Amino acid sequence: MMKENGVKFVIQLETDKVIVFQSALYMTTSTIIRTDEAIFLIDPCWLPTEIERVKEYVDNIISGKQLYIIYTHSDFDHIIASGFFENAIIIASEKLSNRIDKEKILQEIKAFDEKYYINRSYTPSYPVVNIEVKENGQQLKLKNMVVTFYLSPGHTEDGLFIIIEPFGIFLSGDYLSDVEFPFINSSYTDYVQTLKLANSIVENHSIQLLVPGHGSATEKIEEINERISFSQWYLQELKKDAKELLDVVLAKYPFAYSMIDAHEYNKSFIVKNKK
Repeated sequence: MMKENGVKFVIQLETDKVIVFQSALYMTTSTIIRTDEAIFLIDPCWLPTEIERVKEYVDNIISGKQLYIIYTHSDFDHIIASGFFENAIIIASEKLSNRIDKEKILQEIKAFDEKYYINRSYTPSYPVVNIEVKENGQQLKLKNMVVTFYLSPGHTEDGLFIIIEPFGIFLSGDYLSDVEFPFINSSYTDYVQTLKLANSIVENHSIQLLVPGHGSATEKIEEINERISFSQWYLQELKKDAKELLDVVLAKYPFAYSMIDAHEYNKSFIVKNKK
């Protein structure tokens, strides 16, 4: 653990291949995967000192390798470092690349920085995507590794699951967290299907590590399956408007009282959108 300007910046997990940084905000993860051929950086975020620490780490290990930055989805906290890293190949879903409300997302970044008096050494910009993921199973093949992408709508329209083999790393974005229940901002039906997809990924890939966008990484397959199962159960109970569901959520998640509004939003989302 380290402190920068009084802010805790945690290295949650570190192996010879993977380092997972954890932001002081919302336990948001920034993941670096080091291979013989390239460096992969997933969702670098939040605070300026945190992003600078991630870049420092990348700069120390890049050694002439290609840097790939992968954005799991377009929520502003996950793209907030866009504009800071140079000479990177950007990968994201086609829907992220083609959003028509890019300026709105940038305004969310500006509003966040203004609210907390944050100055950055760069101007955040919406990602310019070099490799667009258009379909499930699309792959990036390098000499000794394969990166497989799956579209994961439901939380947002433009979500992306990432599988890096032969290391068995599953990067799930804002799904399968141990500190957040499902947040539905796009489609209930899509979210249900994305969880089925997560099950299929676990069954068909040799997953050895799950890294969510918020919360703790886990190497335990039982824990991964439990996260999928609970998310599925939550959505089923949400659809039924089960009265005891909020009590279960409050008991299960350590910061759940701060997320009551998100639970109520999920309920109203279903009623409003009927999908």
